[in-house]
Amino acid sequence: MIIFGTKGYLYQLAILTLLCGQCGNPAAHTLSKRVTKFTLFFVPLFPVSTKYATQCTFCGAQQKISKEQAEQLQAQGAGGQPHNQPQQQPYQG
Repeated sequence: MIIFGTKGYLYQLAILTLLCGQCGNPAAHTLSKRVTKFTLFFVPLFPVSTKYATQCTFCGAQQKISKEQAEQLQAQGAGGQPHNQPQQQPYQG
């Protein structure tokens, strides 16, 4: 018997102040990256898909963006210096 499937991972890349297209307020937006990986026996092996999105913290509207737009926004949020690795918050339990 072979057990396989997919598992999703969500990375928060940056928090930016942008003008929301839905509510029109200048509010904080989270820039996130969602990676879906193929798993075999519950071990993630390789990424199947990668998607980027921004979400308004004021109204909750979410907008999908391209990888190039995400890299540009991330560089803008980092003061012009793009990061190669996303920052992950350690689990504190």
